[in-house]
Parts: sequence; structure tokens; C-alpha cells
Amino acid sequence: MTDAPTPSADVDQPDQPATPDEPTPSRQRLGRGARTVIEWAAVLGVALLVALLVRSYVIQTYFIPSISMEPTLQVGDHILVLKAAYTFTSPAIGDVIVFKAPPQEHSACQDPQVQDLVKRIIALPGDEVRSVGNTIYVNGKVLAEPWQHTQALGMAIHDQRIAANHFFVMGDNRPESCDSRVWGTVPRSDIIGKAVLIFWPLSRLSII
Repeated sequence: MTDAPTPSADVDQPDQPATPDEPTPSRQRLGRGARTVIEWAAVLGVALLVALLVRSYVIQTYFIPSISMEPTLQVGDHILVLKAAYTFTSPAIGDVIVFKAPPQEHSACQDPQVQDLVKRIIALPGDEVRSVGNTIYVNGKVLAEPWQHTQALGMAIHDQRIAANHFFVMGDNRPESCDSRVWGTVPRSDIIGKAVLIFWPLSRLSII
């Protein structure tokens, strides 16, 4: 009986699977660094998107450049305006609002650069408003004014009834304010929001 053949020493053996290269510390650091950059970019992107949405639909800040709302608002004040204030409620007498400047502001008030204005609501849609001397009457009754304002009225308010969806507004510094007495009432659609807070300078921090 013959012996079974044995493998020759010079016969090729099957290839062994190659062992993958182990990641080096420098590659590991590079991978972690890239992930960190991507994560921070995503966080900043989301934060920017939220900020833009908040500014467009919720709140916005404004700088006061004139004396028309003194003593309530002074030159240099920075105010916070709640743009969503009237989503579920209606503007009320006494509210300080920011709104788009009417075209007449640029000509009649000699203020060609202004885009937005801040004034106080004095009369609502359907109200009848007029003045006698320095006293304002709304619907035949003296307007209660618990807010600070100049006593002198300056330009008179001619007897008028406010149209639907319009508001009669004035500055608290009546003799120095170009307002509804000059260019008429403000449409509801032009109201940007309600001024709620003076936040700068800190010495002036207060609710409006």
C-alpha cells in the first residue's frame, strides 16, 4: 500500500486575510475635530435660523433717535418691541406702538430717512376724538392719561371719527411730535408691534 501524498514544502499556501491598518492617533484626532466642527456649524445654523424667525415674527429692538416721545422715551433709548403682541388681542388706548412711517411723514414732517415710527394710541376704530385747549376728548369724555406727557398740546385735534381698522396716535411730547394730527391715522396693517421694555441704557431699564 502506497503512502498518501504529503504537501510539498514548496506548494503555495492559501493567502491569509490582510489585517486592516489600525487608526493612528493623528487620524483619530482629525476625525473628532471634523465632527466637532460639523456639530458647531449645525448648532450655529439652527441658532441663526431661530434668531431670524424670532426677529421676523416675535420681537425686535429699536433705537429712539428723536424727542417726540419724551419723557416716556428719550433719545438714545433702546426698546424691545413685541411683534406678536396683537396676534390674539387688539391694540388699546395708551399702548405705545411701532409702525411703518406713512408717506406724508417724509414730506410734511421733513423726515425723509425714517422708516418706522413710535407713538402712543389715543383713539381706536369708531372713536370720535377732538381737543379743546390742552384737553383731549374721546367719545365726548376727557381722555384719561395716566402716562407721562407734556401738558401743552400744541397742534389741535380737529373733530373726527376714526375709520375702521385705523388708530389715532400721538407722541407724548405733544408740541414736538409729528403724528396723526398731521398725516392722519395708522392702518392696523402698518402696526409692527407693541413697545414693552426699555432695555438700554441700564439706568433706564423699565417696562413701557
